[in-house]
Amino acid sequence: MTWQIDSVHSQIQFKVRHMMVSWVRGCFEKFNGTINLDEHNPEKTTVNIMIDVASIYTHQADRDAHLRGADFLDAFTYPKIYFVSRKVKQTSANTAKLTGDLTIRDVANEVTLDITYSGQEKSPFGPTLTAGFCAETVISRKQWGLTYNLLMESGGVALGDEIYISIDLELNKAVEVEQMAIATG
Repeated sequence: MTWQIDSVHSQIQFKVRHMMVSWVRGCFEKFNGTINLDEHNPEKTTVNIMIDVASIYTHQADRDAHLRGADFLDAFTYPKIYFVSRKVKQTSANTAKLTGDLTIRDVANEVTLDITYSGQEKSPFGPTLTAGFCAETVISRKQWGLTYNLLMESGGVALGDEIYISIDLELNKAVEVEQMAIATG
């Protein structure tokens, strides 16, 4: 069954070491995708996500502009980040490993996310069935050619290599979303 991401109730967040003593946290404010969830055989589930690079937000306008620029994500040349799943391995009743290709700046690398399924609930606001998932992973930004950094006086670097990614998704059944659009249309 195809599910759509409810971007109003979902988040894609990240954090990276800053000056080796603290963290910079941010998110992407615009993204979409579909999850073809096979509830009877979760290992047949597929996931396709597209992130708008220009929507990066870290609570600091100058840093956001730098991250959108050529030193980092180069949003002008590479406006989208993509994740396309290749396999799901269920590890318990509510957990799984989701492996797929993460494409940043036209470089695709395999990543595995730890998934936790939060369950399903019928919405009190209409005929929509909602499901929730959380996902986490850690990636090395260098695998995507994101090597910009500054040396600190102490010999350390301004930015860590590891990017910690945390995703919270609320999904709606696509068929019911379409029916609601037709009814309100």
